[in-house]
Amino acid sequence: MIDTTQEMAERVAARHAAMTVEERVRAAASMFETAWAIVEASIPAEIQGEDRHYAVLKRFYGDEMPDAALRACARAMS
Repeated sequence: MIDTTQEMAERVAARHAAMTVEERVRAAASMFETAWAIVEASIPAEIQGEDRHYAVLKRFYGDEMPDAALRACARAMS
């Protein structure tokens, strides 16, 4: 399903093309941080520390990464 007009899609594409590399990186980082905050807010408050990081990573990566890798990453983040 496409809910964007061709004109608007072209305007967005032109805006992205006009962005510097730094602007693109900042925009991507901002979107990632927002997504992380939304996912983290959905994790019950009683889950903390390494288990909390693991829960967020699991939501982001699901079965795309081995569980051992997600656990190791969560451990490194704690």
